[in-house]
Amino acid sequence: MLKLLINRLIGGIFVIFAVATFSFFVLRAAPGGPFDDEVSVPEQVQRNIEAQYHLDEPLLQQYGRFLSGLVRLDLGHSMQRPQTVWEIVAQSFPVSVQLGVLALAFATIFGVGLGVLAASRQNSIIDHGAMSFALFGISVPSFVLGPILIGFFSLQLGWLPPARFEGFSSMILPSATLGLIFMGIIARLSRSGLLETLRQDYVRTARAKGLSERTVVWKHAIRLGLLPVVTFLGPAAAALITGSFVVEQIFQIPGLGFYFVASITERDYPVLSGVLVFYSIFLVALNFAVDVAYGFLDPRIRGR
Repeated sequence: MLKLLINRLIGGIFVIFAVATFSFFVLRAAPGGPFDDEVSVPEQVQRNIEAQYHLDEPLLQQYGRFLSGLVRLDLGHSMQRPQTVWEIVAQSFPVSVQLGVLALAFATIFGVGLGVLAASRQNSIIDHGAMSFALFGISVPSFVLGPILIGFFSLQLGWLPPARFEGFSSMILPSATLGLIFMGIIARLSRSGLLETLRQDYVRTARAKGLSERTVVWKHAIRLGLLPVVTFLGPAAAALITGSFVVEQIFQIPGLGFYFVASITERDYPVLSGVLVFYSIFLVALNFAVDVAYGFLDPRIRGR
């Protein structure tokens, strides 16, 4: 078990290093720079600005300075905002986590509900309707779904705020937009898992005893039938928290993805690289925690 965790840790450090290196060189290879704009400034002023952020140094020297800061967990200072990268992360990442948790709750509650409903009415119009809705959720991308929901529920009906993330009502549309894809996947996993469980011998025995179908499903079959969903929730949680860039931009939510997208247009190198490195650290830590949890749950892994 210890050897396995050490290997995972070494692999995670390599992943973080690869992400940091890739982001550094790719961002600087792109045309334009953080201080290129339409307003011309004196050449000396331009040189002073570049010297302040070490942009006048050779590329390899900048890379060495970047890695040196990364080893000290210093992600640098934003070139466009009066904040360090860590201050931006500390301010915005909790908002992304909140959005991801709400989207996961939406996806789990409605996905499991649709899956159980479809499995308990197999091959009926309810089953086909639920799975068609799940397929719709999987197929429609968030950058299409978000404007549709805003246009209908905010602009036409006036029920919900069209943007921001202030108060419960303003959280509904972003959470639904982000969680609908995962809701469709969870619904299909719930249906297939429950159908397989309903064919088990112990479920047939429960039915033979005269128990109602509702009791058979919710008391005897549901726990085993939802095991595929439980397995999926870990990767889904990570994907929802780190994959909300488009939704945050559509709904103007001040999460980490919103600042990342804004920094792309501003060519804010420290923020762009810092956010990518932070997300890689977060995902590596999450996967490492999963490996530790599996080690405690599965004795076969502990023996490796």
